[in-house]
Amino acid sequence: MSQVLDATPQPAPQPAPRTAPATAEPAEDAAALAARYGLTVSGARPSLPAYVRQLWDRRHFITAFATAKLTAQYSQAKLGQLWQVMTPLLNAAVYYFIFGVLMNTKHGVPDYVPFLVTGVFVFTFTQSSVMAGTRAISGSLGLVRALHFPRAALPISYCLQQLQQLLFSMCALVVILLVFGVPPTVSWLLVIPALLLQFTFNTGLALIMARMGSKTPDIAQLMPFVLRTWMYVSGVMWSIDKVLSHTQLPEAVRVLLEANPAAIYIDLMRFALIDSFHAGQLPHHVWAWALGWALLAGVGGFIYFWQAEEQYGRG
Repeated sequence: MSQVLDATPQPAPQPAPRTAPATAEPAEDAAALAARYGLTVSGARPSLPAYVRQLWDRRHFITAFATAKLTAQYSQAKLGQLWQVMTPLLNAAVYYFIFGVLMNTKHGVPDYVPFLVTGVFVFTFTQSSVMAGTRAISGSLGLVRALHFPRAALPISYCLQQLQQLLFSMCALVVILLVFGVPPTVSWLLVIPALLLQFTFNTGLALIMARMGSKTPDIAQLMPFVLRTWMYVSGVMWSIDKVLSHTQLPEAVRVLLEANPAAIYIDLMRFALIDSFHAGQLPHHVWAWALGWALLAGVGGFIYFWQAEEQYGRG
């Protein structure tokens, strides 16, 4: 008789459920983790003193970049670097014909040609610096995104380029002064402090416009109209002193004309170079005005630009 075995299958044993450890270590904060390994934010804005030191360490790059840009500016033209002098001279010739001859603004202004050429050269220095500063960041995004360096080096180098170009133009200005019978005097040495103050002022404006232009590139299209209007009210082609002494103007307009920084630097250069432009034609406390504008624009513009250092080239 056969035996029947009980073959009923038994359920397979289930693994015991995993239980979390009694105590779990909290996740480490990202800032603490970065501090432990000495990590810093890429492109973070340094302190103001550290930023100034970084710029000083790259002073050779700033000067070399400015010189290279100046050399390359007219490299494709057949006359080459002669355009550095010819461009402002041609502008002065056009202004002389329109304002000096047709509008007769030269009447009563001694040494009108040196007067006009000096005004054109000095204002062109400010105008070119502001325009170059407006495009300093937006026009160099490849360089800004590829290399790590203090971004203020770009607008400063562009202003230095314009200063170098002005010095070339000053050689032509000296020839014009001598041809029109203006003798060299000791007062010509005043050109040095006047140019230093104007360079500081121009650099501050360029830094301000560089930050604004980096976020709003359309500003570069608007600036030529603003600068042209500024030129017409800065006494480039006409004598502010003559207008103020022979015309009844509201006091607010008189103050604006006299405190106009472009007009102040132009008048200082005319006073230094043209012996017929005497001290009585200068605004009161003109050197204090020139120093004040230089410090206000230079220091204020530098801080304003530095505050957005970590934003340039992003977005």
